[in-house]
Amino acid sequence: MHISPNTVVTLDYQVTDIDHEVVDPGEGPLVYLHGADGIFPKLEAELTGKTVGDAVKLELAPEDAFGEYDEALLQTVALENLPEGVQVGMTLEGTDENGRHIMTVTQIDEGMAVLDGNHPLAGLTLVFACTVSDVRTATPEELEHRHVHGAGGHHH
Repeated sequence: MHISPNTVVTLDYQVTDIDHEVVDPGEGPLVYLHGADGIFPKLEAELTGKTVGDAVKLELAPEDAFGEYDEALLQTVALENLPEGVQVGMTLEGTDENGRHIMTVTQIDEGMAVLDGNHPLAGLTLVFACTVSDVRTATPEELEHRHVHGAGGHHH
């Protein structure tokens, strides 16, 4: 079976940056419904028509992946307003008018913490390498909800 809209595709994948540093080891397979915007559009286009055993390697510029780095998403807050024991590298979940988002603590200095609301991979060119391990027809339920059920959920 070939990958086409309304097929459920399983990919064994790994993502590296252009210096070959692994940014997502792909510990579990990626399962998505083709044609439902579950993965990057450029990758989805590349996978169309492929079948089990086919390998795809694709370089994704920031605008094709997690977007450009946006300095407007940096904010400085007083440590006393954050949970106790916060350290650089920790992620905090926040909510604002746009819903919930994850912020990474990038700096702590003199009672202030810098929080970065960018996706950790924003601004990076990524190399997405994958092999198609399964293609099947989506179930009516999956088509109705426009995503795959019980796949461990890689929802962006």
